[in-house]
Amino acid sequence: MAAMGSRRFELVAPLLLAALAGLAATGCRGGEGEGRRTATRERAGEAAANVLLLTVDTLRPDALGWVRQAKGERRGRSDTPILDRLAAEGLAFPAAVAPAPLTLPSHVTMMSGLVPPRHGVRDNGHVVGAAPPLLAERLAAAGWTTAAFVSGFPLASRFGLDRGFSHYDDRFTAGQGAWLERPAPATTAAVLAWLQRAPRPWFLWVHYYDPHYPYAAAGIDGRKPQATGRAAYAAEVALVDREIGRLRAALAGQEVLTVFAADHGESLGEHGEATHGYFIYDSTVLVPLVLHWPGRIAGRRSARAARLVDLAPTVLELLRQPPLADTDGGSLVAGGADPPAAYIETVQPWTSYGWAPLRGVRDERWKLIAAPRPELYDLAADRGESTNVVERHRAEARRLAALLREVEARPAVAAAPPLADPETRERLRALGYLGAAAPGTALAGAVATAAGLPDPKDRLEQRSRLTAAQEALEQGGVDAALAIFEEVLAAEPDNRFALSRSGVALLRRGDLERAIPRLERAARADPLAAETRSALAEALTLAGRDQEAIALWTVIVSQQPRWATAWSNLGTSLGRAGRGGDAVRALERALELEPADPDRLARLAFARHAAGDREGAIRDLRLLAERLGAERFPHRAALGLLLLRAGRAPEARRWLAASRDEEDEYPEARLALARLLAAGGEREAAGQVLREAAGRHPRVRTLAAGDPALAGLLTAPP
Repeated sequence: MAAMGSRRFELVAPLLLAALAGLAATGCRGGEGEGRRTATRERAGEAAANVLLLTVDTLRPDALGWVRQAKGERRGRSDTPILDRLAAEGLAFPAAVAPAPLTLPSHVTMMSGLVPPRHGVRDNGHVVGAAPPLLAERLAAAGWTTAAFVSGFPLASRFGLDRGFSHYDDRFTAGQGAWLERPAPATTAAVLAWLQRAPRPWFLWVHYYDPHYPYAAAGIDGRKPQATGRAAYAAEVALVDREIGRLRAALAGQEVLTVFAADHGESLGEHGEATHGYFIYDSTVLVPLVLHWPGRIAGRRSARAARLVDLAPTVLELLRQPPLADTDGGSLVAGGADPPAAYIETVQPWTSYGWAPLRGVRDERWKLIAAPRPELYDLAADRGESTNVVERHRAEARRLAALLREVEARPAVAAAPPLADPETRERLRALGYLGAAAPGTALAGAVATAAGLPDPKDRLEQRSRLTAAQEALEQGGVDAALAIFEEVLAAEPDNRFALSRSGVALLRRGDLERAIPRLERAARADPLAAETRSALAEALTLAGRDQEAIALWTVIVSQQPRWATAWSNLGTSLGRAGRGGDAVRALERALELEPADPDRLARLAFARHAAGDREGAIRDLRLLAERLGAERFPHRAALGLLLLRAGRAPEARRWLAASRDEEDEYPEARLALARLLAAGGEREAAGQVLREAAGRHPRVRTLAAGDPALAGLLTAPP
C-alpha cells in the first residue's frame, strides 16, 4: 500500500506553488452588486426600458442584405431579413469601426468606452482588470438586472468580462470541443429560458459566435455547408439572423432598446488573409452597428463614421444615465460634430511571432497604418485599400500620425494581465489564434522599436507555413509539423512560435534530448511564456529532473494563481519529489479552484495518504464515491485497502469485493478480501476469489504463493 500514493503521482501536464496568498485575496463579486440592484430598483423604476445588446462575431457589413442594397448590389432575396428590418427601423451605421479585429479586445472597448491601449486588453486570452468600470456595472448599480449569454471561448468568464453581470452563461456545448463555442440555436434557447423569469428592467447581452471560422452551419435553403468560402460563411450569418428573429419574436410588445453590432469582420482572402486578427484593413475592422428603439429613435441610415468605442457612451445617453467619467468615445445620438478619427490595432503579429504590431487611425477619408513600411489609403478613391499613397500624401500621413501619437499618449486605465496558460492557448489556437495572448511580450517596447521588426506584410508566406505546421501538429502529424518548424527556424532562428511549438512537437515524440534544449531556447526568446515553461517543466519531469521542474511550476502558479491545472501538477511534482505536505497544499488549492473535478479530488486523496493522513484520504475517496456513484467510482480497491488499514473491516470488505481488475490496487485488494473471508471461516469463498483474481492478474498467484495462509486456498479444488 505504501506504493499506492507514489504510483498516483504521475505526470499529467503542468503545475506549481508560490501564490497561495495571492489567490486567497481573490474575492467574489456577486453579493454586493445584488444589494445595489435591490437598493436602486425603485430609482430605475418599472418604466425604465429593457436593454438588449446583440453582438455577432466576425460579421462583415456586406454579409447583410441592407448593406449590400445600400451599395446598389442586387443578389436576389436577402439571407438576413430580420437584421434588415432592424436596420430599417433604427439608426443604422453600415461602416462603424472596430478597435481591433479580435473578439475580446473589441468587446471590452464596447463595454468600457476605451480603446485597447487604455483598457489594457490587447489580445484574446488577456484578462480584464479591476478597472475600468464597465457598462454592466453601471446599469446594475442603476437598477437593471444584468445577464449575458456568450457563445465563444474568447469571452469565457475566466477572462473577466463577466464583471457587473449577475448571470453570465458561458456554457459552450458544440463542435469540436465543448469548450470552443455554442451554436446560435442553443444560445437562443438559453436566453429564452432566462427571460421567462427575469426581473425588469433588464440589461441583456447576447453574443452569437457562428460566423467565426470554421464555418459549419447546417445548410440553409438547400445549400450545403463548405469547409471554407463565402457560401459557408453566408450560411452561418443567415443562421444567426434566424435566431435573432426567434429572440425578437419573444420580446414582441415589450419596450426594448436594442443595440446590434459586430465585434470585427472577416477577410475571406482579401489582402492574403483568410480570416482575421493579422491585419487591420477594412475587411476586418469595419462592422455594422444599429440602434433600435421604436418611438425614441427614428429609422434612418447614417454614413457617419461611428466607432464601437462610442457604444457604451451612447447607451448611457439614451437611458439618461450619467456619462462615463473617462472615455475615448462619445454619444452617437447627442448631435454635434462627427466622431473623431478611429483608433485601430492588432498586436497578434507581435504576440504570436515577434513581428511588428500594427496600429492605425481612420477617419472619413483617410487611413494610416503604422508599420515598418507605413501605409496610407485614400478611402474615397480606393475602398479596397489596394494602393498605398503614403509617398504622395505626406501631409495627411503626418496629420494622422500625430492623431495616433495623441491616442497612445493618453494614460492607461488598466494593464490587463495575460492569462495564457497552455489550456487556454490550445483552445484559442483551435479557433485560429495561433499564438494568442502570449504573456511576457513587452508590447510598449515592440511599438517603440516596430521599425526594426519584421513587417507583417512581408511574412504572409511564413505565417501560412506556421499555420500549416500547427494544423498538422493538432492532427497528430508530428513529423510533418517538425519539418515545417525547422524550415522556418532556418530562416528566422528566433521565431518564438516555431521555437515553442517545435519543442512541444519533440516532446510529443518523446525526444527529450532535443526537446529540452529547444524549449530552453524558446523560453529565452520569450521568458514569461507560460506554455513554453510548462512544456519545459514536463520534459524535465519526464527526464527525472524533478527539482528543476518544481521550480518552473512554482513560477507559473505565482503568476497565474487561478490556473487549477498548474496547481494540480505542482502537487504531482512535489509528491514525486517526496514533499508530501507541500503536495497536499498545492492539490487543495487546485480543488478550491475546480471543486467539481473528480480527478483532482482523487489525486488529493492519494497525496494525503502519501503524506501520512490516512483519515483524510478515506474522507476524500468517500466523498468522490458519493459524487460519482458506486458504479462509476474508479478507486474501490484503494478505498477498501485504506479502510482495512484503519481497522474498519466490514466497510472495507464491501469495497474490496467491488474492486475491478483495471484498478492498480486490484491484486492487493483481492488478496486482502481472501484473507478476510478465510479469517471468517469462508475458506471456499476465499479460494474462489483468489482463483478468479489469478486468472485476471498473474501477479495474484505469485503473491498468494508467498503467503502461507493463502497458498493452500489457491490450489484447493473449487
